[in-house]
Amino acid sequence: MFSLVDPETAVGQAAELLGDTRRQLGRVPNLYRAMANSPKALAAYLAFRGALQGGTLDIAMTERIAMQVAQLNDCDYCVAAHFFRGQKIGLSLDELNKVRVGRHDNPKIHAAMSFIAALVKSHGALDDVSRADIFAHGWTEFEVGEIVAHVALNVFSNYFKHVAQPTLDFPLPPMLAA
Repeated sequence: MFSLVDPETAVGQAAELLGDTRRQLGRVPNLYRAMANSPKALAAYLAFRGALQGGTLDIAMTERIAMQVAQLNDCDYCVAAHFFRGQKIGLSLDELNKVRVGRHDNPKIHAAMSFIAALVKSHGALDDVSRADIFAHGWTEFEVGEIVAHVALNVFSNYFKHVAQPTLDFPLPPMLAA
């Protein structure tokens, strides 16, 4: 388990980044505190996240992506964080649980969930059917590019969590039905 950098005693770039995080989020999640042990890793993560903000995908879609990728990567920390955030932005418990298993009632969003699952499970080596299906459901190359970028961002945080093992500081989401 990585130590958690205390934002109050951090120095240098770590102090700056954790201070910026507190100002943006109102708190400093333990994953970021663990990442601050390597300020360059935290800076890269925050820059990647920042570059994707305000893109063509709305916040609900980016949370769906984060939730599904976390679930596929067995990242309990990130599932909890994005379940919490998803509720804060108005996603229902039913929708959040469906997204965790790659489903959605809207056919276009469901196609994106299928694409994301195929992308993560194949480590990016998609088959032609998965690639064609997302476009057949009305997603553009511009949007698909952002989807892939959001998947990569979330794989980064999921993998970092698996290595660092920060203490969970979000409420546990409900268990999925078997």
